[in-house]
Amino acid sequence: MHAQTDWDDVRYFLAVAREGSLSAAARLLGVNHSTVLRRLTGLEASMGVRLFDKLPRGYVLTAAGEDMHRTALSVEDTLAAASRRLSGRDAQLEGTLRITTVDILAMHILPRHLAAFRALHPGIRVDMTVAEANLSLTRREADVAIRLAAQLPENLVGRSLSGLAFAPYGEVGMVARHGAAPPAEACWVGLDEGFDHTAMVRWLRAEVPAERVVQRVNSVAVLVESVRAGLGFGLLPCALADRMPELRRVGPPAPDSGVRLWLLTHGDLRMMGRVRAFLSFMAAALTSDRDLLEGRLPQHFPNPTPVPALAEG
Repeated sequence: MHAQTDWDDVRYFLAVAREGSLSAAARLLGVNHSTVLRRLTGLEASMGVRLFDKLPRGYVLTAAGEDMHRTALSVEDTLAAASRRLSGRDAQLEGTLRITTVDILAMHILPRHLAAFRALHPGIRVDMTVAEANLSLTRREADVAIRLAAQLPENLVGRSLSGLAFAPYGEVGMVARHGAAPPAEACWVGLDEGFDHTAMVRWLRAEVPAERVVQRVNSVAVLVESVRAGLGFGLLPCALADRMPELRRVGPPAPDSGVRLWLLTHGDLRMMGRVRAFLSFMAAALTSDRDLLEGRLPQHFPNPTPVPALAEG
């Protein structure tokens, strides 16, 4: 084949040779009739020969086309064999897997699951990047993303595993001091303007007077720690706060925010052995956490000290 030949054009050539017509080749390739004709015409122009004769019974290879067909089939077989070898090698459960997620998941939800995955697949090293911004799976900045979002991001494949519930919490001592006072009369900690688009900020704005918000932060993980330290009440993820003995839930969960927990990868990576193993394991692990993530489990802490709940304000 000519040195400048585009292999994608050759794929169209092979489809027409196999099917005998442009329309049948288009159906095989999942494109329209005009695309097949354009790619075939371009290939003939680059080769400087006519590859098909258009006869009543369909497209028939010319002598030059027959020669091109033998060569193209040989190249196709070589590429297919190489792909099988590489896929077989990549199917081995070893190597580095790069995942990206947000801080609250990285700190409070994923560690025990990653430890269990490591015990099951010791040949796979999982490197984790914590980033609020979405790293590009297309550019291979990460292989898998575990994200909180309202809908499936474009250009990725994956599944939604759970919702994420938020409720108001306070530090044990702070709850005891305020007794039955409405939470809105106490000090609160909230997220800053970078989170204005979130349901967490909308809830706080609707439920708590602005003058009662004594601190704003740009991280949910920092928000949790500020509430644990007794700086103020805060709207926190139930999956974290319900397992912290220093915190008590002081009101019902906020209305469903629409935020979902997504397990994502790029379509080209989902059959990679270590990616497939991780997706399968983590989907089961995080699905088993669904009641915790959606706030349906009771708070878990050793020897709880009774604390009067605040009245719902």
